[in-house]
Amino acid sequence: MRIAVIGAAGRMGKYLIQATAEAEGVTLGAAILRPGSSLVGADAGEIAGVGKLGVAAVDSIQACAEDFDVLIDFTPPGLTIQNATACAQLGKAVVIGTTGLSDEEKNQLNALAEKTSIVFAPNMSVGVNLTLKLLAMAAEILGDDYDVEIVEAHHRHKVDSPSGTALRMGEVVAEALGRDLNECAVYGREGKIGPRTQKEIGFETIRAGDVVGDHSVWFATEGERIEIVHKASSRMTFAKGAVRAAAWLEGKKSGLFDMQDVLNLK
Repeated sequence: MRIAVIGAAGRMGKYLIQATAEAEGVTLGAAILRPGSSLVGADAGEIAGVGKLGVAAVDSIQACAEDFDVLIDFTPPGLTIQNATACAQLGKAVVIGTTGLSDEEKNQLNALAEKTSIVFAPNMSVGVNLTLKLLAMAAEILGDDYDVEIVEAHHRHKVDSPSGTALRMGEVVAEALGRDLNECAVYGREGKIGPRTQKEIGFETIRAGDVVGDHSVWFATEGERIEIVHKASSRMTFAKGAVRAAAWLEGKKSGLFDMQDVLNLK
C-alpha cells in the first residue's frame, strides 16, 4: 500500500512519515502540505527528520493522485471532510485520526464510505483500542452498581474537550450498560450539585504542559474502586496504529471501519 500523509510538516505528520518509513508492507507515496507552503518540493524524509526518502512534498491531493492508495489524515475537522471527499472522488482509501467531528460531519463520512473505504477512530493507538475492549467487558460485568467516571489529560494546545478518546470510552461503557451517553453524561462539576445520580457517567478534563494523552476510567462502589488506565508517552503510538490501519485497508473497496475492526476486537 502506498501511503499519503497530509499535514506532512505538522507534529503528527512527521511521526506518520517516520512510522510509514519504518513499517513493512507499506511505502510512502506522497507527502502533502498546506497550499503555498515554502516546503513544497522538499524531500518528505528531510521534512520529518528521517533522511531522504525520495518523495517530494506537494500542496494538494490532486497533485499526487497517481502516487498513493490510502491517505492518512489528522487535520482539523473541516479539512478532514474536504480531504475525505476528494479521496472518495479519486477512489482512494482514507484513515482518519481527527477528533472533534460534529454529528453532521460523521454522517458525511458515513455517506463517503459508500464510495470508498475509511477507517475512522478517535484514537489510533493499539493500546487504547484494547482498553476499549476491556472497558466494555468491565461494564458488562459490574453493571449499574458501580459509578463510572472518566478523567482525561492532554497538552495545553488541544482544542476539543473532552477528548475524542474519552468520549469514545464513555460511549463504549454506556452501550455496555444499555444507556444513551447523550442522556447520562455529566461534564465537570461545580457548586452545590447534590448527590451523584446512579446512572450518570462523569467526565473531567485536564489541559497542561505537553501531556500526550492520559485516560483513566473509574468503576467505583462502596468498598472498592477499579481503574482502567492508558497513558501515551509519544505520538508515535498513534502514528504506528494509523499505518497499521492503512495496510489493513488493502483490498477493501468501501465501508466505514474503526480500529476495533482493524485489530479484530469485535
